[in-house]
Amino acid sequence: MKKRGVSGLIQRQAVSGSSYASFTMDEIRRYGRHLIMPEVGLEGQRRLKDASVLVVGVGGLGAPVSLYLAAAGVGKIGLLDFDEVDETNLQRQVIFSTPDVGRKKVEVARERLLKLNPHIEVMAYETLINSENALDIIKDYDVVVDATDNFPTRYLLNDACVFLKKPLIYGSIFRFDGQVSVFYAGKGPCYRCLYPEPPPPGLVPSCAEGGVLGVLPGIIGSLQANEALKLILGIGEPLIGRLLLVDALSITFRELRINRDKGCPVCSENPTIKELIDYEQFCGTRVSGEALDAARNSITPLELKRLLEAGEEIQLIDVREPVEWEICRITGAKLIPLSQLTSRLHEIDQTRKVIVYCHSGQRSALAVKLLRELGLTNTYNLAGGIDAYAEQIDPTIPRY
Repeated sequence: MKKRGVSGLIQRQAVSGSSYASFTMDEIRRYGRHLIMPEVGLEGQRRLKDASVLVVGVGGLGAPVSLYLAAAGVGKIGLLDFDEVDETNLQRQVIFSTPDVGRKKVEVARERLLKLNPHIEVMAYETLINSENALDIIKDYDVVVDATDNFPTRYLLNDACVFLKKPLIYGSIFRFDGQVSVFYAGKGPCYRCLYPEPPPPGLVPSCAEGGVLGVLPGIIGSLQANEALKLILGIGEPLIGRLLLVDALSITFRELRINRDKGCPVCSENPTIKELIDYEQFCGTRVSGEALDAARNSITPLELKRLLEAGEEIQLIDVREPVEWEICRITGAKLIPLSQLTSRLHEIDQTRKVIVYCHSGQRSALAVKLLRELGLTNTYNLAGGIDAYAEQIDPTIPRY
């Protein structure tokens, strides 16, 4: 029998006594492959049925996490997401199908989970989680799964779970690389112990900008679901104090040890943060003076269209990567990837108005900021990037 290394981590009133739910004949047959495992058995399956897990983010990671938790028989699953299903989701978010495009993710996911397992309860939260509602939502769940893709929400979930003494199962993906860990204050480090400060806004590209191998969310999400089941069942060794690094290209797994930060502002013995804060401001994503400057140094897709139709002398600079350039481009643009920008300044003509664009406007905003700091003040960012231009102005340009 495998070592029961996490026994007692999740304290629940339903561990013994008559509060255990009984199983129907259908459930016994459904969970048969669990019941015959000594590490699970009837007691373990009852733990699963009495457990509750909140999955924040019903996207690439949230899809496999929620599907496997539902199949395993976790009695109550909460799904929190505010987005609608988009065609670009279908390459990796396997809980959705083509007819679902345009529908709310939590609505579709709830239907799918109940079709998979009608013996469970699925709660759908069609909302943005924030400092006002996080504690009220999380307090009713035993385990929280971070399946998000932005830093403000990651820090918010971490702090809320520290305050409520809930385990947080973290996962992240980018291109071919993934990370998994379990943050459980009092048992080990929290997310802030690993990442005390968020990176500067725009420095870390999103999956929409850098891409992600379609199967990678399935690998990482499955590992997150595995950690949730281990915590509920009280078996194995959870990834507390350990960060698992997954490289899908070389199919290698590396592990880094994470130590508790004695000076952590949230989980240390003398915390300086004792309540939820403004996480947009903390991560620098709220509109600031710098953001307002960036807005003033931008033009809209419609304004670019008018400039082109008027025959005004402008230079279009595309700062995306060559693989993106091959997918689509704006006619007349010159490709100078962001990483090559400073070494190719001589190719930028300041006698004309320079319009810089990328996929969504984030990388090009950084490019414009850099160019203006270097004295190229006749430079402007295309707000929303080529994606917004394709959507609003030129539907013949492929969107990705």
